[in-house]
Amino acid sequence: MASQNMDPAAAAASSTAALKGSESGGSAAKGSVSKRLQKELMTLMMSGDKGISAFPESDNLFKWVGTIEGPQGTVYDGLRYRLSLEFPAGYPYQAPHVKFVTSCFHPNVDENGSICLDILKDKWSALYDVRSILLSIQSLLGEPNNQSPLNTAAAELWDDQEAFKAHLNSTFQK
Repeated sequence: MASQNMDPAAAAASSTAALKGSESGGSAAKGSVSKRLQKELMTLMMSGDKGISAFPESDNLFKWVGTIEGPQGTVYDGLRYRLSLEFPAGYPYQAPHVKFVTSCFHPNVDENGSICLDILKDKWSALYDVRSILLSIQSLLGEPNNQSPLNTAAAELWDDQEAFKAHLNSTFQK
């Protein structure tokens, strides 16, 4: 740790200042989160990944709107979904809250748009970024985890892809 090579009085003052910063809304922490999110936005824009995008909602860097196109060769092919991403002050050490805004009939998405995806819950790591989140959700569309469904009706219908696609197309709202 860096504090091991620091004067004990300076280390105490530094940790007190950091504590005050986190108590008062953490303007220093918010600044570092803002920098991280700006960097992630640039990375996402420059990545050239097909079928995913995300941008801050108005001027609030902590609330983004994302879009995901259904993966080719899946029942979601040709469909486009909107998502909301909300970043906590503890990001990237805390996962963002991500949910579908567009109604999504899927085994791992409930009727409120909440997503059951391990990297958004217990497998979260500060190494993940917006790009990896969107790519993971896009991948989940074509490869659901039927062992842990939020939508049991979708999970039961999944094995019959023809019936699943018919139901999906009848309920999808553009």
